[in-house]
Amino acid sequence: MIKNYLLSVVALSLMITMFSCGNEEQKQQAPQEIPVVKVLQHDVPVFSEYVGNMYGKKDIPIRARVEGFLESIDFKEGTRVKKGQLLYTIDPQSLAAASNAQKSQVTAAQTDLSKAKADLERIKPLAATNAVSKSELDAAQAAYDAAVANLNAARANLKSSNIDLSYTKVLSPIDGVIGKTNANVGEFVGREPNPVILNTVSETDSVKVKFFVTESEYIKFAKRHIENQNDTSHKKIKKAIVKLQLADGELYNYDGKIDFIDRNIDETTGSIMVQASFPNPEGLLRPGLYSKIKVQTDEIKDAIIIPQRCLIELQGQMSVLVVNDSNKVVSRPVTVGYKAGDLAAISEGLKVGDKIVIDAIQKVSNGMEINPSDTTFVSKVFPQIKFEK
Repeated sequence: MIKNYLLSVVALSLMITMFSCGNEEQKQQAPQEIPVVKVLQHDVPVFSEYVGNMYGKKDIPIRARVEGFLESIDFKEGTRVKKGQLLYTIDPQSLAAASNAQKSQVTAAQTDLSKAKADLERIKPLAATNAVSKSELDAAQAAYDAAVANLNAARANLKSSNIDLSYTKVLSPIDGVIGKTNANVGEFVGREPNPVILNTVSETDSVKVKFFVTESEYIKFAKRHIENQNDTSHKKIKKAIVKLQLADGELYNYDGKIDFIDRNIDETTGSIMVQASFPNPEGLLRPGLYSKIKVQTDEIKDAIIIPQRCLIELQGQMSVLVVNDSNKVVSRPVTVGYKAGDLAAISEGLKVGDKIVIDAIQKVSNGMEINPSDTTFVSKVFPQIKFEK
C-alpha cells in the first residue's frame, strides 16, 4: 500500500513538472509586443544654423540727465514697470535753488519792464509836442525793447532750470522689464566716471535676434525671395521657416520671421547682419539669452523620412530594424541624406510603407519574431508630420 502511494506521488510530481515546463516554454515562445511605425514620404525643409544675440523689442537705457546724489530707488529690480512710473529720485536741492534764483531773475526783469514801459508811455506824448528830443524817445524805446528781451531770457532760463529740476525724478519711458541698478543710494551719479546709465528697460512682448550670414548665403536667400516674388504660378516657394533653439536644447514654441537685413556686407568679415523677431507672450525670453537660429534654406521634395530615434549607429554605419510580413525583425543598412529636427531623410535603404522598430531597439535582435504594437510618433519640430503603425 505504501509502495502504491509513493508511486502516485512520483507520478503527480512528474505531471506538475511537465505542465510547468510546458507553460514556461509557451511563455518563452510568445512574441514580445514591440512598437513600430511606418516609413513616410513628405517634403522636408532644410535648415541652416546660426548663433545670434537676443535683444528686447526695445531696450531703452535709463540715464541720469543731471548730476547729483541718488536719493532713492523707487521700484523693485527685475520686475515690470509702466510708462511714466517713478524709478529714481536724485537729490534736487541744488537744482531747486537754481530754479528759485531764476524765478527772482524773472521778477526783476518784470520790474525793469514795467519801469521801461512807464517811461516810454510818458515820453511818447511829450515827443509828439517836441517837449523832449527824438533821441530821448529813441532811448526810452530801446530801454523798453531791452527790458522785454531780458524778461524773455529770464523766463527761458527759468524754464530750462525747471526742466533740469524735473530730471531729478527719473521716469520709465516705456512699459517693460527693468534690470538691476548700476548705482547705490547715496552715490553721486550723472557724471563720468560715476554711473550715467542707471539701468535698462526692455519691452519684451516680442524679442529680436541678430545674427550674421555669409555673403554667399545672403545671395542664396535673396535669389530665392526674388524667384518667389516673380512666380505667378501656384507653386510659390513657401515662406522661410525661422526657429529658435534655446540653451536647454529645446525648440521654442513659436516660429519667428526675418524682418530686417542690413544695407551692406561687412568688408572685414564678408557677412551681413540679419534680424529675426519672435513673439514672447509668456515672457520666457529675455535679452541676452543664448540664441541658436535655424533658418530654412531649402526644401527636399518627397523625402523618405523616419524618426531619428529609429536609427542605429555602429562604427559609422547607420541601420534600422525593419519588420517584414512575417513579423520578423531584419537589420537593414540605410544612408541618411539629411537630418531635420527629430526626423531623418533616408536616401537609400527604405521605401514608403516599410515598418520599422521605434523606442525598443535594445529589446530586439536580427531575426527575432515580434508582435508589432500600435504607436504614434508626432514630430516636435514639424507637428504636421505624424508616424503610425
